[in-house]
Amino acid sequence: MSIDTHKRDFSSNARLPGICALAAAIGVLGTIAAYVLLNLIRLFTNLFFFGAFSFADRPPADNALGLWVILVPAAGGLAVGMIARFGSEKIRGHGIPEAIEAILFGKSRMSPKVAILKPLSSGIVIGSGGPFGAEGPIIMTGGALGSLLAQCFKVTAGERKTLLVAGAAAGMTAVFGTPVAAVLLAVELLLFEWRPRSFLPVALACAVAGFMRAAWLGSGPLFPLETAQPNAISLLSCAILGIACGALACGLSMALYKTEDLFGKLPLHWMWWPALGGLVVGIGGFIEPRVLGVGYDVIGDLLHQQLAVKVALAILVVKAIAWVVALGSGTSGGVLAPLLMLGAGLGIVFGQVLPGNEPALWPLVAMAATLGATLGAPLTAVVFAFGLTHDSNAFLPLLTATLFAHGFTTVVMRRSIMTEKIARRGYHIYREYGVDPLERHFVDEVMTRTVKTIDAAMPVHDALETFFGASQTHRAYPVVRGERLVSVVDRMALMALVEGEAAVKRGTSVGDAIARTTPPVALANETCRLVATRLAVHGLERLPVVADRESLRLIGIVARSDLVKPAQLHFDEEHKKERFRRFAPLRVGKRRTGM
Repeated sequence: MSIDTHKRDFSSNARLPGICALAAAIGVLGTIAAYVLLNLIRLFTNLFFFGAFSFADRPPADNALGLWVILVPAAGGLAVGMIARFGSEKIRGHGIPEAIEAILFGKSRMSPKVAILKPLSSGIVIGSGGPFGAEGPIIMTGGALGSLLAQCFKVTAGERKTLLVAGAAAGMTAVFGTPVAAVLLAVELLLFEWRPRSFLPVALACAVAGFMRAAWLGSGPLFPLETAQPNAISLLSCAILGIACGALACGLSMALYKTEDLFGKLPLHWMWWPALGGLVVGIGGFIEPRVLGVGYDVIGDLLHQQLAVKVALAILVVKAIAWVVALGSGTSGGVLAPLLMLGAGLGIVFGQVLPGNEPALWPLVAMAATLGATLGAPLTAVVFAFGLTHDSNAFLPLLTATLFAHGFTTVVMRRSIMTEKIARRGYHIYREYGVDPLERHFVDEVMTRTVKTIDAAMPVHDALETFFGASQTHRAYPVVRGERLVSVVDRMALMALVEGEAAVKRGTSVGDAIARTTPPVALANETCRLVATRLAVHGLERLPVVADRESLRLIGIVARSDLVKPAQLHFDEEHKKERFRRFAPLRVGKRRTGM
């Protein structure tokens, strides 16, 4: 049995080693950017809440400002509003939608201003008590660094996208120490493809960032945890909790964009909105100081059951309101850490009534389920929760609850919190993707092998009468000399030769009259997708198929109509309902034997 050696599992790419080398360098830059951002947050936290120029890691909840704490987030919001107004408006928001928009609609080009102003503005906002995480800003900052480095080299937009995402994923790895989850986030949210040409460079950048972070902060999990083995009753609890987390995700998403609409109706320039949002954050921080800032320490306390149920409920309510209002005001900050805290708080509340396991499991499960449902990235959420805790016993409950939550949101909501903002700017993003039917099939599977050709020695006038007269069957025909392709001509081309200023003499052959340029061709071992692209680029309806580009031996022709065949097969697979077996009903009683 012969094997088609030209058919591969993955497309080949000779530029992949060079792109990987750039991705490794971007992994280093992303880690440095994460280090700078985290230290900026600590610096501004000490300046705003403790009046000290220090990089010490101190939670803003320990402040002694009293009522003055209400004004601190407002001051930070005002500063960021001015930075956005007079610096770059692209620093507004939580980072991931902006990165997606740059990837899909901006050819992955980002400006140097974003790389500088995004971490600065995020450091000010979070340092002044903004209820955000560092991951969204570092995704935007790392992506900007990757894009800027890519712009220094001669690369395609697809390669530039890969390097942008490599910087974003490397930054997330450096913040949380979860390289596998960062790669999955890239696949589920940013790359919009699953190809070695993009997956390998991004994974390499995350690996580099992971090793660098281990040398910087150590290799242990951010929130080490170990829960008991789940039992059979846990499945029901996971389903209930997953649906509750899905409902929370839907509520947060709808509330966020309703709040954004309300801010849009204010008779004030958007520069002032973050300051107004900061006032709400300040009031929330006065009521419950633990909602201020990143809150990694609070997440750890929730996961380890170190906070009472009433406190967890207060954190859940106040944090949700403060986060929604602050983010709706257009300030700069991330969504992952707030979602982790909100999910963990919900898990504490539900853990009091859910059967099937120790209560310590449910904050972790709800944390991942809320994250996965809100982002629309369930695999990222499951692996992310494991990377943060290294709790292998929780894997099955994590997977179950997260899938229930994700299923709930995909049924109830049209878009996620990540894509709604982009949709409001007039762009639609379809997040499902699979193997293109045109990628699965090759030209030799759909081409027409019996081709009617024009001999290059035939006179032009005879060719017009024979092939383009009343009995014309095709719009164009290949011109061959022996078996070698010379050109492709249609009626318009031959009529131009006959009627033009330099009209050919009767008896002049087609081969002598046509231009000596090799026409676009297709090869039998090329994918239908590649040929479809070539037809679109050249504005053609068909291509001659040759054995190779040296001999130009004609072996067939492929038309646009031929490329519909794989799509028809795909349609049948997706929509044609078939039944191959029927189950006969069981008969109860004695079998009749006819005796």
